[in-house]
Amino acid sequence: MIRKWWAGLTMAAAMIVGPSPALAEDAAPKPAALVADQVPAVPLDMVERTRPYMEYRTASFVDWDPKTRAMLVSTRFGDTNQLHRVATPMGQREQLTFGSEPVYSARYAPDGSSLLFEKDSGGNEVDQIYALTNGRPRILTDGSSRNSLGPWSSSGKLVAFGSNKRTGLYNDIYLMNPANPDSAKMLIASTGGGWFPIDFSPDDKQLLVFNYVSVSDNQLYLVDIEQGTSHKLTDSNKPVAYEGLKFAPDGSLWAASDDGSDVKRLGILNLETSLFEPIIDEKIWDITGFDISKDGRWIAFEVNQAGRSVLKFYDLQNGSVRRIDALPAGVISGIKFAPWGELGITLNSNRTGTDAYSINPETLAVTRWTKSETGGLDAADNVAPELVEITSFDGEKMSGFLYRPDPAKHKGKRPLIISIHGGPEGQAKPRFLGRNNYLVNELGIALFYPNVRGSTGFGKRFVALDNGPWLRENSVLDIGAFFDRLRGDRMIDRKRIAVTGGSYGGYMTLASMLRYGKQLQAGLEVVGISNFVTFLENTQAYRRDLRRVEYGDERNPEQRAKLEEISPLVRASEIAIPLMVVTGANDPRVPASEADQIVAAVRASGRPAWHLLAENEGHGFRKKANADYQFWASLLFWQKYLLDDAQ
Repeated sequence: MIRKWWAGLTMAAAMIVGPSPALAEDAAPKPAALVADQVPAVPLDMVERTRPYMEYRTASFVDWDPKTRAMLVSTRFGDTNQLHRVATPMGQREQLTFGSEPVYSARYAPDGSSLLFEKDSGGNEVDQIYALTNGRPRILTDGSSRNSLGPWSSSGKLVAFGSNKRTGLYNDIYLMNPANPDSAKMLIASTGGGWFPIDFSPDDKQLLVFNYVSVSDNQLYLVDIEQGTSHKLTDSNKPVAYEGLKFAPDGSLWAASDDGSDVKRLGILNLETSLFEPIIDEKIWDITGFDISKDGRWIAFEVNQAGRSVLKFYDLQNGSVRRIDALPAGVISGIKFAPWGELGITLNSNRTGTDAYSINPETLAVTRWTKSETGGLDAADNVAPELVEITSFDGEKMSGFLYRPDPAKHKGKRPLIISIHGGPEGQAKPRFLGRNNYLVNELGIALFYPNVRGSTGFGKRFVALDNGPWLRENSVLDIGAFFDRLRGDRMIDRKRIAVTGGSYGGYMTLASMLRYGKQLQAGLEVVGISNFVTFLENTQAYRRDLRRVEYGDERNPEQRAKLEEISPLVRASEIAIPLMVVTGANDPRVPASEADQIVAAVRASGRPAWHLLAENEGHGFRKKANADYQFWASLLFWQKYLLDDAQ
């Protein structure tokens, strides 16, 4: 799957409301980087009650080690996710990186002689590329520009990467011999958009480059490496989206594309004519990721069925397609073939956790490589989500996933929290809930994750239904339609419903509090947008044009006026229910000022507004100590304003 992750403003000094001296001994210690403004102290007994749900781990497949046939996974033994090597299925995890910041993507050289990875600092998303040499990380980039690790060449002599070091804004495309970082040479100078290197041709003479204009408009270029010239494969007047691109050993370029279709199909993009020939069509579902075996025999691909993953193999010799039925139901990611033919994946499911697996394409045998700890709890005891389908106010059909508490354990009607995903080009999927399983299993709170219009995974028509300022609030009306459905559920307590969400989901939380406040008890937003104009003006400059395509252009007077009109900040005085806000001070996407202004405005009206700020985080909390405390503070908020005597 093609993905590109796109420093916040410092908050004004805030009054910290801490425990009284009499209660201090009973309070959990707060991480030093957290500022808890009007957030009560967390009692130690809450920490103890929730502890098993805090101590889960996940293990995500990252790559194969060509030298040893070991699997590279990302998992956490300390405070952050680091790289580990697993030599054999269910073997011991050997930790390779030991930084205080989480490690993101990593890639072995084709011969296994080198391992490259990237990480940032404090969530600022200014990633640097490192080589792991004799167990020690060696920085390959300048330490100040924003970099993104791309593919190795087929020979293993070069790696492609994106960097903004020339302008400080947009990604240019570079080639480098990692053994000599000074060899880095710019291949393409960009003038905007989201440029990223995708794949080398098998003969290493060409590099496929991708420019993300919007979620539905991706432009492709084929660059002659020796000459430095490029050939555009796509038509700017014909927006097309891609979910994967990969050269086969025979030089053909495979793509998962919505060219000529509402959903993404798998096929071949002709390098001479630029015509897309679909080979595999899943009709109403997107194909959302794939890889090609090194011998050119197999293509493994994922089908997104309303959020659930189905894994299939396509046999290039005879054209047959086989489905893998031995995997637990859940969400698949990270599809990659080993040089010797085994397929590695990550499987995420609420009843198994998140772990790394492999599949043999010949026999379809599934092998589990990791079994991550879940705090002594049995993940199989967690509830499986159910798909809820509705028709919205205008006849548009949509769905979401409901995690319903066990009725044998939790009698009567249950409180409900609706959790809205960010993006808005994102998708709620039936994932492992982690800490939130405590809410479902122990407190009997139902959790619902909707996919409103604008979500990905349902075709390009659906993802564009919320574009621009005049269509934006239609997605808020979708929440109203979900409210109607869930409030009519005989197992839901219609008097105890709350809403939460992160990033764009934070905007949706605030907008829902305004529109449906009489049906809600409280709202909790995380790194959310409170005013579209100030957000667009203050988000990092390199991503501003990308967001204007989605939300509107604040430089246009008519659009600016509409963006202001639909922004929750201008109606903050009407928020009549309790609010909690969570912020990362280093957030480059939604700057901390968005939180500052909504908190100040709500408090000015005499309403409660708890505020939890992490000075060492960005767009969401990634360090375990911070994330644990965020959960406890959120739990205090839900207990005070949602649960009351409903337990």
